[in-house]
This record gives sequence, C-alpha cells and structure tokens, in this order.
Amino acid sequence: MALTPAGGLRLHTQRLPGHGGPRPGGPTVVFLHGLVMDNLSSFYCTLAGPVSRAGHDVLLYDQRGHGRSDRPPTGYDRATSVADLIALLGSLGLDRGPVHLVGNSYGGALALHTALVRPDLVASVVLIDAHLTGDWIDDMTDTLSVAALGLEHRALTGQLAALGRRKEARLTAAADALLNHTTLIEDIAADAPFTPGDFTRLRCPVLAVYGQHSELLCGARELALGAPDCELCVLPGVGHTVLNEATEGLCDALLGRLGAPAGAVAR
Repeated sequence: MALTPAGGLRLHTQRLPGHGGPRPGGPTVVFLHGLVMDNLSSFYCTLAGPVSRAGHDVLLYDQRGHGRSDRPPTGYDRATSVADLIALLGSLGLDRGPVHLVGNSYGGALALHTALVRPDLVASVVLIDAHLTGDWIDDMTDTLSVAALGLEHRALTGQLAALGRRKEARLTAAADALLNHTTLIEDIAADAPFTPGDFTRLRCPVLAVYGQHSELLCGARELALGAPDCELCVLPGVGHTVLNEATEGLCDALLGRLGAPAGAVAR
C-alpha cells in the first residue's frame, strides 16, 4: 500500500497484479467505493482478489476524506472526486489507455460521471447498486445530516474507546471528521442526478448489477433503456447490500464482463 500524489492530495492506494489470466497487459480494473464508512477494504475483501487471480491488474484506492487518504475540508462534489481519480490515473501512468471502472453505491455515480467527461479513459463501467436518478440526493443528504448530528452530540467515539472497542472508535471518529468537519454533505446536495440524456451519451459498455429489493433499481432500469450498451443484472433476495450479501453472484457477473469464465470465484 502507498500514498500516491494526485492533484494536490495524497490518496491511499493498493495495486494487485493480474495472475495467469487471458488478457495480459489489458485494461486495469479500478474499484470505487461508497461514502463515509466505506474504503478500499470493502473491495479488497470481496472482489479484488478474484479479479486479480483471473488475470486483471487491479487498482484500489481510498477516495478523498476516506480511509488513509488526505481529508481536505472541501472538494467532495462529484466533479472534484472524478478529477481526483483522473489525477491518480495520471500519477500511476494509467492514463495512456482505458481502464475498467467498478463502482459500488456512490462510487458507481463517480464511475458513470467519469465515463461521461473522459470517455477516452474508460473501457467499461460496472455499477453495483449505484445511485443514479430520482430523489436519491435528497435522501442521502438527509441520512448523512442525521448521522452527522448524532455523531456531533453523542460523544460516541469516547464511549466506544472506553469500552475497548478501538476499531469501532476509529471508524466513528473518521465518520465524524468527514461529516462534521468537511463540506461533504453540502457538496453532495449541490450535485444533480443523472438524466436520460446523460445515459444516451455513454460510449462504453455498462453492466449494472442491482439487488432485487433495492430502492435504486428504478434508476437502473432507466439506464438500461437509455444507454446504447447496457446490461442489467438483478440478483435475487438482496437490496442495496449486493457487494456483501451476494458477492458470489456479483463476482460471476463482473468476471463474465471482464472476460473470465463464470464460476471463477476462488475462495
């Protein structure tokens, strides 16, 4: 793991080389995690290993303010987060050819935005129950605002530390710092949902993997109708927790899109 300079920040990165796969030297697979309590470990423990073992180079990183990356006070809007990604690819020499982007939850919105503003950098996009349309921005900012107030007034970090729950205390302190001491909530609130016109402008293949019970599935159906090349895969029995509760089905769908045979998940 390393801290990589990217547009004035240091982003915590992890790279995994592909092993024995069908496409040596092919596009790197870049994973984009979700918000606040999420970081690169969400993928490291689920998809990154199987994708690497299937022969694809992998890049994981903590987005600004998350994990071990720098936490500036501002710059949490979608455009700036995508600029961070583009700067990171440049620092690592990965901007000479397209990459595959795999985004979970809010990370999917970043992946799609990147495909729209820099289509030359994106070979394909895989969305994992990503936020796309409707009232999700209002819903998310309301949820984050409630969480921020709770963290600000409950002294939860100190309570967890006193109980010896050090890992949970660290995560809670990081969430408090991000929600109450940066412009993350305001920046997300100022962004706009994607439109049908955005979907029609996509030039790369898109795989959208959603849970059967996800409240975000409606947006995925709009995407599948509007995008020139989009496959919608709905996994039964799960909601927004596809990454953790339907990992095997998700991994099969991802490896199938990347060119590895289904069932290649190695445990």
